[in-house]
Amino acid sequence: MLTSKTVNEFINELASSSPAPGGGSVASLAGALGAALTSMVCNLTIGKKKYVVVQAEMESIVTQSEKLRSSLTALIDEDTNAFNAVMNSFAMPKETEIQKNERTAAIQRETKNATLIPLRVMQLCEQTLPLIRLVAEKGNVNSISDAGVAALMVHAACMSAKLNVQINLASIHDAEFVRDAGTQIKGIGDRVERESQNILRHVNASLNTHS
Repeated sequence: MLTSKTVNEFINELASSSPAPGGGSVASLAGALGAALTSMVCNLTIGKKKYVVVQAEMESIVTQSEKLRSSLTALIDEDTNAFNAVMNSFAMPKETEIQKNERTAAIQRETKNATLIPLRVMQLCEQTLPLIRLVAEKGNVNSISDAGVAALMVHAACMSAKLNVQINLASIHDAEFVRDAGTQIKGIGDRVERESQNILRHVNASLNTHS
């Protein structure tokens, strides 16, 4: 499993000539890092006298951000496994018409599955941003730069996942699936772009005030 490797092991495998892990797993990792930073800001706020008024809210947020972190972390391996399944389907025999049809069906099935994973990453990223906004606005002000980094990581994760959806859609024959996924990634991408920019404006304004 990729998630059981050390950071160096993961990076070395990423840099190798193997096509997986690739951008999809990196997108999932970036999202998980953004969620983890969200949890960190909560944990650096909880228990501080200055922030006792928002403690219950921070405790609620950290519960949610930890669930998102766990889900995004799991998708690091799921993305690579899905890619390998696509490659395995391409390696299926194609000597007879039956084999050709079975191979084509498998390729389409596995490519759809490989598309749904980065789409899920995008959905989870969108769910993470409102939590980041709250910790940026109400969390420990000494960690507001971390909230900003969380927003940047989640934005990068979402836009990276979008690219992975798009490249897969080009190979899928199911027009309805392609149309539906295309609509979803456009909507999520636009909303994530706006929300992450709003968070960063708040973070930068706060940093300028305290500098």
